[in-house]
Amino acid sequence: MIQEIAPHVYQNAFCERRPEPADLVCVFEGRKTLLTDQGAFPTVEELRALGEAEENFVYLFSIDETAFFLLWQVSGAVRQALVPTPVTAFRTMEPFHMRLAGATALHLSAWYRANRFCGCCGSPNRRDGAERAMRCPECGNIVYPRINPAVVVALRHNGKLLLTHYADRVMLVRYALVAGFTEIGETLEDTVRREVMEEVGLPVKNVRYHASQPWGFAGNLMVGFWADLEGDDETVTLDTRELNEGVWLRREEIPENHSPIDLTHTMIELFRQGKDPQ
Repeated sequence: MIQEIAPHVYQNAFCERRPEPADLVCVFEGRKTLLTDQGAFPTVEELRALGEAEENFVYLFSIDETAFFLLWQVSGAVRQALVPTPVTAFRTMEPFHMRLAGATALHLSAWYRANRFCGCCGSPNRRDGAERAMRCPECGNIVYPRINPAVVVALRHNGKLLLTHYADRVMLVRYALVAGFTEIGETLEDTVRREVMEEVGLPVKNVRYHASQPWGFAGNLMVGFWADLEGDDETVTLDTRELNEGVWLRREEIPENHSPIDLTHTMIELFRQGKDPQ
């Protein structure tokens, strides 16, 4: 999965860190990232040569000894020097640990951009110097990075796995699992039961935690669960606003996925190989 970068070490503790020439800079404009001609993050040294001042580099995190910074404001010189690229490029970026870096930087960039002004009084927020937060100097309101918990459910019955297809992703050919966000006042296990019932009309039992995954592309913390069908009625009743297909497949009917980076397809591949918990 995207967070499995060993032997590299991801370090996200907040600090005020001075950028070094070889450190890397993440540059965003909307859902585009600006990369070098080689499809890589530019270095601090390269952006300094374009006139970027030190105060425009905001420390995000480190991987091993390399620090990653966000370019707070994008100048015309940077736009001309770099290549606008869809952020989906992070899914296949090499080396592998850069995928986690890109997705996490995107998550933080989107949060910073959405919280430049106070939601209580409308005053401009400031980056806090003691913790990763945006603080209003007028009313004192503090906003921390938003992380949205969501579940992924691998539902099984009689040697088959329930696979779905999103209704709004007609160009996506891969199957997915039932998934959805946790609501206010709800446990993760209750989210599993509700989402499966809402999306495919099936009751579940034996809900068991599998693993979690940061998914910066959408600002989510994905939490995976295995579950079994309650009873023997496999009839799927689709919520067609969300899905256009729901199908039970046996292990041998599921296409192989050689290197899944997301929790959904990791769990599908485990089932296909017969490595799901019994």
